[in-house]
Amino acid sequence: MSGVPATWRRAADALAEAGCETVFALPTDEPGLLDAADIHPELRAVAVRAHRTAACMATGHAQVTGRPAVLALGAGPPFGDAVTALVEADSVCAPVIVVTTRVPAAGIGRGGFQDIDQAALAAAFTRTYLRVTDAGSLAWALRRAVHMALNGRPGVSVVEVAHEAVETPGPDGARPPSYGGPVRRLRSVPDDGALRRAAALLADAARPLLLLGGGARAAGAGPAALALAERWGAPVMTTAAGRGSVPEDHPLVCGSVGLYATPPLETVQCGADTLLAVGTRLEETARLGWDTLDSLRLVQIDGDPEAFGAGVAEPAAALLGDAALSLAPLTALLGERTEQRAAWLRSALLARRRAWLGWTADGDLAGSPARAALAALAEVFPDAVTVHDNGANDIWSYHWPVHRVGPRGRTVVPGEQTMLGFGLAAATGVALAAKDRPTVVVCGDGAAEMSLDALPTAAELGIGLVLLVLDNQGYGWPRLLRREAGAPTGLTRFARPLPVDDVVRALGGSAETPDSVAAIPLALLRARRCAEAGRIALVRVKVPEDDVPPGIRRLFLASGHDMGDER
Repeated sequence: MSGVPATWRRAADALAEAGCETVFALPTDEPGLLDAADIHPELRAVAVRAHRTAACMATGHAQVTGRPAVLALGAGPPFGDAVTALVEADSVCAPVIVVTTRVPAAGIGRGGFQDIDQAALAAAFTRTYLRVTDAGSLAWALRRAVHMALNGRPGVSVVEVAHEAVETPGPDGARPPSYGGPVRRLRSVPDDGALRRAAALLADAARPLLLLGGGARAAGAGPAALALAERWGAPVMTTAAGRGSVPEDHPLVCGSVGLYATPPLETVQCGADTLLAVGTRLEETARLGWDTLDSLRLVQIDGDPEAFGAGVAEPAAALLGDAALSLAPLTALLGERTEQRAAWLRSALLARRRAWLGWTADGDLAGSPARAALAALAEVFPDAVTVHDNGANDIWSYHWPVHRVGPRGRTVVPGEQTMLGFGLAAATGVALAAKDRPTVVVCGDGAAEMSLDALPTAAELGIGLVLLVLDNQGYGWPRLLRREAGAPTGLTRFARPLPVDDVVRALGGSAETPDSVAAIPLALLRARRCAEAGRIALVRVKVPEDDVPPGIRRLFLASGHDMGDER
């Protein structure tokens, strides 16, 4: 009929009914799931240049939509190539469905071509791994995979389809059973007794702090969180993944914690005596520099029981439930803020004001091109989805108020794995899902080169990406740490940088390098217009090696304790 095997056409039907919309994959030797998605009326097929890039695209897409994205892989090397990005997908709790193939049974363990134990490779990052040897169970397995990827702690599910299931699909024309529509995420509320115990602990706080993680953002808990913070008298901070859960221009929001705490706002996290942590496992980057964390009273809300006691000791109260649904009844049980808490809140907001005045002043931006670029980004792209990467200078973008996520903005970050090259690849999947707003990637030159193969896919799809590249001529993070230790830095510099700007222009886009800090805003404005026309735009900002974000300087460099020269 269409040249696409019936098994894959049925798989496309099952995925579409389960609520999936997009399949990312490299074309295979024979027509497969990508081809079935391409001819399916409810699915979109995205053909890519590399499996690792496809996995990043699926991760970015899932982070923005909250719905499962599908990654189609072949057995062996394709699966292995995608592992790095799938580990990242697990780290950020992105619901990704991996559909992979398996070599014929006769070749397993006997030198079969591209035979590899994929389940062993996947054990560290999968929610569930299902093997399909009979085409009749394929629809069930795919729907089960979607359910497992969405519920509990969202993450990666793998369905391995045996060669025999593709070759013997059953009666032609048979359709998978209907299950009644998309798989839904199940949401629950803690029991009344647990809520009352937690409320009593919160009521006893003198210096409260509300911390929002990626789970709070995914649940849409922002409005409920602000209502609780206002009643409780608590400043609000976020993890990197929690940014965007609340508008950062709200007067209670005091930036991020740990590595990303902007002086003097580290005094807010360290001065609290009671912490309500919502949708966060309190990973290492959130704990860095937070010396008082182990001694404060912790109340934790999470939909995953494994989150309790993971990053720090077991909480004084653990509330198992959906972040948004759990906050409202907890707020109702709280009394009005006390004068003691009101005084604490005033001191926190004073620190917030000092941070705002100290880090948004225009007069000192000439010495920090990275900060100048991010200040301009806030003005030109208040409505963007900003996709971050992993590097040295681009960590400026994690620091409020240097980079701010306003009421119209969103942000996508890598997780604790922080794979280099995540941003540019993930942004293509983000832009497919967020067509109503621009998508901006903030990354270093090393990260941009690592995911260069994503750009042709973006160009073919007519996606108007904006790349803000903070160029330190190589790998700035290892160079910084080596220099601090007195170690050689030569290998961290690019002797022959890839012509990324030429690639962008060859794909019909624009690329420019402003010759001064003052020229950056107009360059970004031109980039926005280019992206709005469906083309890629690159703005390269040259940054000096000592243009170091405050979190890095404070926690990793010997000079980090005196921040007076930074502002």
